Parts: sequence; structure tokens; C-alpha cells
Amino acid sequence: MTIFDDLKWQYKAGGFEQKLIYWNIAIFLISLVFFYSFKFQFFDYPNWLALDSNIKVALIRPWTLLTYNFFHAGFLHLLFNMIILNFVGRLFLTFFTQRQFLGLYLLSGIFAGLIFIGAYAILGQSSKLVGASAAIMAILIATATYAPLMTIRLLLIGNVKLWHVAAVIVLLDLIYIFAENTGGHIAHLAGAFFGFVYIKLLQSGTDISKPVFSIFDGVQSLFRPKKTPFKKVHKTYNRTEPKSVSKIVTKDKTQQQIDEILDKISKSGYDSLSKEEKEFLFRAGKQ
Repeated sequence: MTIFDDLKWQYKAGGFEQKLIYWNIAIFLISLVFFYSFKFQFFDYPNWLALDSNIKVALIRPWTLLTYNFFHAGFLHLLFNMIILNFVGRLFLTFFTQRQFLGLYLLSGIFAGLIFIGAYAILGQSSKLVGASAAIMAILIATATYAPLMTIRLLLIGNVKLWHVAAVIVLLDLIYIFAENTGGHIAHLAGAFFGFVYIKLLQSGTDISKPVFSIFDGVQSLFRPKKTPFKKVHKTYNRTEPKSVSKIVTKDKTQQQIDEILDKISKSGYDSLSKEEKEFLFRAGKQ
């Protein structure tokens, strides 16, 4: 199995927290070709991709409330965000579903974008916003709101409570909000607020991420191949067909092994598979 095959299976078998990382990395690589100035060493994103603080521009390009979440200002910006996304995504999915994860990511990004536009309108300034930080912040605060006493182990620090980590990050955004990257800090705080409200609504019985997946399922259905009408066919079989029985048994055993591997992935992640299990899954996918 090649590295490409291994990555392809990780993408297929992984949840949305892994898929979002793949999407962000792919978009970053495409951005290097079209929007990076190697001469001046910075990204110059057009206002039909980045979120513009000018409300008039944002109104005629509403999709930028989503697209800005998948573009980054540099490699370190991307790297830091993806490391944190992988970390907080696994924590969030300890308690909630994949659908809720994606719904929170998208909705918090939109909310943070709206707050960014409103804040800059009040400040009388103009800027552009890119990055997944606001959505990642929402996922972190949502998890910390639901399980504040969860113990996590940090490198060089040791065991700490999740709410301690969340509180420190929020505090840093508040301290540096007017020092540098004002728009980014505003978006972070907006994402944090949305994550907190999301959990409180969820605990009261309201899941605001459901409409997002209704739309998502509708879009997916447009690209699914249409099923051919079912036709019932009556066929007389010879009673002595040992080969067919053998095939059915083999298929059941194969499916059972696939189910066991997928169950292992859902519990411990794709990286927990042995080399033999990965190769078996790869061969099964080609059949």
C-alpha cells in the first residue's frame, strides 16, 4: 500500500475532524498557486474568498461567511490551527456526533464572521478575515462548557483541567484584542461565545446544528447517482448449489472483519490499525 493509498483510506474512514483537516490543507496548497506572492511573501486573497469587513461587499458575497474558514494567512497559521483542530475535535467527539461537529464548525464560523463585520463597522475600520480559528475556538469552548473538569495532558505542563486551557486562551484574546490582529481576536471571542451558547441550547433540548445537516444531506443527494427502479424477478434455483453457499459464507466473514476494523477505527482512530488490517481494508475496498 502506497502513502497515497494510506492517506486516501484515512480520509474515507475518518470523521469530519479529519476531513476538515484534509480540506484545509488542500485549499492552502491551491492558494499557494493562485494567491501567494512569492516576491513579497504574503497571501493576497480576493474579497470573493476572504471575508471583507465592508458590509456592502459582504452582502453581495454572502458565501464568504463560509469560505474564509478554509483559507489561511500562512503555513504556521495553518499548521497551528490544524493541530488544535485535531486535538479539540477528538475531545468534542468524545461526547457528541460527527454531524454536530460539522454543524458547529460551520455555524460558528458564520456567526463569528457576522460579529467581525459588525465590530469593524462600529470601529470605522476595514480589514479582511481568513482562518478556521473562530470555528476551532467554538469547538474548544463547547467541549469545555460540557465537560469542564475533563483532565488533559499537555506537553511540558502535565495534567490540567479543560476549563483552565479554555479560560487562558479566552483571556489572551481579551488582552491582545487591540494590540494586534484585532479582527482575528474578535472572531475568536465570537466563536467562543457561540460554542458556549450552542451547548447551553443543546442541554435544554435544542440542537441548532440539525438544519445545517438537512441542507448538507440535500446537497449530497444532488450528486448521488439515481437508483434504478426495483424490479422483482422470479427465478427457479437448483437446490444443489454448494458454490453459491460458499460465496455467501465468505462474503459474510469478510464483512464481519470489515465491521470489526471500522469499529476499531471509530474507537481508536485509523492510526491504531495494524499494517495487515490497513491492507485488508484497502483490498476490500477494491472488490
